[in-house]
Amino acid sequence: MIRLADLARLAAEHADDLAALDRPIAPLEVAGRSFDTDVRPAVMGVVNLSRDSTYRESVVTSSESALRRARVLVAQGADFVDLGAESSDATSARVDAAEQAARLTPLIRELAAEGVLVSIESYEPAAVRAGLEAGARIVNLTGSAHDAAMFDLAAAHGAAVVLCHVLGPHARDLDPAAAGPSSDPLAGMLDGFARRIDDARARGVTALVVDPGAGFGFSLGDQRARVRHQARMLVQSFRLRSLGVPVCHSVPHSFELFEEQFRTAEGFFTVLAHLGGTGVYRTHEVPHVVAVLGALDALDVD
Repeated sequence: MIRLADLARLAAEHADDLAALDRPIAPLEVAGRSFDTDVRPAVMGVVNLSRDSTYRESVVTSSESALRRARVLVAQGADFVDLGAESSDATSARVDAAEQAARLTPLIRELAAEGVLVSIESYEPAAVRAGLEAGARIVNLTGSAHDAAMFDLAAAHGAAVVLCHVLGPHARDLDPAAAGPSSDPLAGMLDGFARRIDDARARGVTALVVDPGAGFGFSLGDQRARVRHQARMLVQSFRLRSLGVPVCHSVPHSFELFEEQFRTAEGFFTVLAHLGGTGVYRTHEVPHVVAVLGALDALDVD
């Protein structure tokens, strides 16, 4: 159970980190547009070109439906559209870099021509290169095995990079020894992110976001334990704000807890992420999350 007393205890335990909530984060600059995520959080809508993706409502089965979904997401309030062609589920079929590029680049080219800010989700340098050349201006980097190449590509195209925390080379190849939750969900992330931020900046990347990886990076047979771990991660996001860049969350959705109401789950977890100072919300349910963020902005409980 989440109680006000629990939140007060968390705030007391991390008083120094909590002060980071009042320290401004530099606006995120993407393709000449500025997003001050402290004033208004940014929303990233998801389009999955992999039929294996678990969130069925974000799956598209043709280029035409992908374009339609992307345009609808923008109309519903998405600031960015995140395109991916391979499921992050390790049991799903692999899609090589050439096939990812073949599926994604025509869509990226058309959406970019319409002024849509497109993010390409991949850990394959060849796929990312093709996406950036087609007009993507955000790299949603779901791996760390090729950081140097990815940072060079992003810098060459003036693209932003979302650094995802992944316990392994990439989201499809997790380290089994490290793929369980700890009592401290953010342990070790600060040092790892700080090092990668420094490396990215040294290679010319100027726009960076960190993603603690609530949607992957660990696995559990007990799904209720998994979602408790995710909830702690969301609420404690403020501990990462000292890095000076926006915190992004791929907002969780728990079938175990919400059952037939699972499409409302991302709105619920958005509230927890908001309490933690999240700046960018990657979601399959754009209109719901936009509405929740608007309500949180309008309300005052002082």
